[in-house]
Amino acid sequence: MAEAAVKTNPVAGEEREQTDGFNLIIDALKLNGLNTIYGVPGIPITDFGRMAQAAGIRVLSFRHEQNAGYAASIAGFLTKKPGVCLTVSAPGFLNGLTALAHATTNCFPMILISGSSEREIVDLQQGDYEEMDQLAIAKPLCKAAFRVLHAADIGIGLARAIRAAVSGRPGGVYLDLPAKLFGQVMDAEAGKKSLVKVIDAAPAQLPAPDSIKRALDVLKSAKKPLIILGKGAAYAQTDDAIRTFVEKSGIPFLPMSMAKGLLPDTHPQCAGAARSTVLKDSDVVMLIGARLNWLLSHGKGKSWGDAPKKFIQIDIEPKEMDSNVEIVAPVVGDIGSCVNALLAGMGTWPAPPADWVSAVKTKRDDNVAKMAPRLMNNNVPMDYHGALGVLRTIVKERPDAILVNEGANTLDLARGIIDIYQPRKRIDVGTWGIMGIGMGYAIAAAVETGKPVLCVEGDSAFGFSGMEVETICRYNLPVCIVIFNNDGIYRGTDVNASGTDDPAPTVFVKGARYDKMIEAFGGIGVNATSPDELKRAVNAAMDSGKPTLINAVLDPAAGSESGRIGNLNPQSKLKKK
Repeated sequence: MAEAAVKTNPVAGEEREQTDGFNLIIDALKLNGLNTIYGVPGIPITDFGRMAQAAGIRVLSFRHEQNAGYAASIAGFLTKKPGVCLTVSAPGFLNGLTALAHATTNCFPMILISGSSEREIVDLQQGDYEEMDQLAIAKPLCKAAFRVLHAADIGIGLARAIRAAVSGRPGGVYLDLPAKLFGQVMDAEAGKKSLVKVIDAAPAQLPAPDSIKRALDVLKSAKKPLIILGKGAAYAQTDDAIRTFVEKSGIPFLPMSMAKGLLPDTHPQCAGAARSTVLKDSDVVMLIGARLNWLLSHGKGKSWGDAPKKFIQIDIEPKEMDSNVEIVAPVVGDIGSCVNALLAGMGTWPAPPADWVSAVKTKRDDNVAKMAPRLMNNNVPMDYHGALGVLRTIVKERPDAILVNEGANTLDLARGIIDIYQPRKRIDVGTWGIMGIGMGYAIAAAVETGKPVLCVEGDSAFGFSGMEVETICRYNLPVCIVIFNNDGIYRGTDVNASGTDDPAPTVFVKGARYDKMIEAFGGIGVNATSPDELKRAVNAAMDSGKPTLINAVLDPAAGSESGRIGNLNPQSKLKKK
């Protein structure tokens, strides 16, 4: 246990060891193996951070709660344990809430712990310091929300938060701790007994045997089958079973971005370079831990073509089935149990039709061949393809490194160009497609895995979390940040049509030197103006393991509106006069 105080029992006249809310929270976290906290210190949780650190918990202090929250969320994805984010009340809580909602949407287990004002003041709206009804605000945006009012309930409160975060479909949980709770005192022995070690927090959910037979029957009948792997499959960490199932089936597979590496992108069955063809022409599609949301055009529309489709879906959440299209073979259960059940039921499995496999291979090889010369260019200033061609080679040579990626063009093009060879080595913006996750993800990836991190950022995306380069330097993390700097959002060539001196809304400072930022904090900054300079700089950074920021100078004209999702940007139907 954390250090407890000794006080006199006024009734019995004897000295009894006592503890308080601070120590009970720390003990409850450690009892459940939650040994890392991401957060920003301040009233009323400053002393808690100090005490947690003294008790052996690693406490990483950020410059903004949203970035700490993103770190906690991706820690949950990488470890399957809830990542913990600690914030102050009201504004700090609201900053962390963005990341909590993001974690819930992406099915990452995370617990946001925030200090708060006392209930009696909040309920009467008496104007306390940072007064806010945080529990009520959090509830609609996360999987579960709890408030602990009494020290004796801390163990139960944290246990409920852990179980809610990781069981079933994982997600974000809010835990509200009013300021008075931290200082509440109780008998130490009673406090110890009140703590709960969560047992079997995420029990296996076995699929119904009939659902397995139905899925295999539908898959076996396919003339043009396709398997789509989602980040739920990566989160499950049943990599061997998934690989065995895909290879035994012989079916082409399409990995979503954070599922890349479950099987290498260079695997002969990988259809990543033939995405348009396999979505349009397939007749049976099996989804493993993937959802038919906007990232897959909701399973319908032009990208899916006119050919009739049958969908098989494996997911732990029953309500996910039929969310956009009819699922003819729903398989409900955890990914590991479902895939192992499918393997057990396959028996002697026929190879998929040779003409389909050949067509997919031909399209994939043609697209790879067409792309190759663009990735080899040595243009100055650089374009996206020349710069990404360099990073593609570096990642191939360093498959154990973790790639963090965000931006518009930087994200969309990197997703298709940079091959990934191992599971959970690519982490990016996820379901919402937001920007701002970069530095938080990079920090947590380095902390949780101990692996080197290559963080590839658009210049706009970097702006959301760029101050965390100080955090990276302070903790001396092996993170190499590459900023694709084309002077603006999408590109740096837009012009203000009004005739005033203000720059266009999408244009940044010309010739900005982001590399100078990290030098201010003791890190290494490099300005790279050609693919050769970029290659040397990234390799040196990855070899050194030192915090590095490389300002990769791109042609300001490089880039397109919204990357590949420009169709989501409404266009004005009014003509200028």
